[in-house]
Amino acid sequence: MLHLGMYEKRRRPSSEIARYRLLLKELRRRLGVWSRLEDLGVVVEDPLTIYVAPEAKVGPGTIIRANTVIKGQSVVGSSCELGPNTIITDSVIGDESRVIASVVEGAVLGARVHVGPYSHIRPGSHLEDDVRIGNYAEVKNSHLGQGTMVNHFSYVGDAHVGRGVNIGAGTVTCNFDGKEKHKTIIGDGAFIGSGTMLVAPVRVGKGAVTGAGSVVTRDVADGAVVVGVPARPLRGGGPEQKGGR
Repeated sequence: MLHLGMYEKRRRPSSEIARYRLLLKELRRRLGVWSRLEDLGVVVEDPLTIYVAPEAKVGPGTIIRANTVIKGQSVVGSSCELGPNTIITDSVIGDESRVIASVVEGAVLGARVHVGPYSHIRPGSHLEDDVRIGNYAEVKNSHLGQGTMVNHFSYVGDAHVGRGVNIGAGTVTCNFDGKEKHKTIIGDGAFIGSGTMLVAPVRVGKGAVTGAGSVVTRDVADGAVVVGVPARPLRGGGPEQKGGR
């Protein structure tokens, strides 16, 4: 078998041999990375399907599951869970956070943040501690305060969201008017009902509530309850909307 293998190797095109050499070089590099991670107390579930950049840092007790890629200058804290099917690029992931079947790029995640499955955290985003991003959500260039939840099918772009905010399924920050991007501001403890369209620039005050399916085109005062298209204050539900476009 040894001689047959040598004969087959001689018969292979030089380009194919070059590819094998590159593959062996990459496998040796990965073995070095896996050894380093193991020494740090990182658990790699399926070494043959993961990629960790040499410059990336991963804390002890973190689990890296199958088909996970950690690229660039990423820093992952301790006791995290990444994957399966996750891509982390040039991002900071806080301790005890979980990113499942999702993409995080150019973002900062605090401690105990949960992302996924099937969500996308885009550049410029900062998720404070205990934020939860559920399935099929996208966050772009936004700041989300501690304990805020974006659980299903939502887009949050160019927004500043306070603490303890609940953003219902199907909510969209309508941040682009065809020419420029505009900012959405949501105060602490606000409740954004399912299917709400927030037409930026707009501000939703602290503790305010938007009814399901509302289209918010004007600022909502603290504690107000608004419903409808366009959204208007619910009778007896709080102060009038004010300002806006």
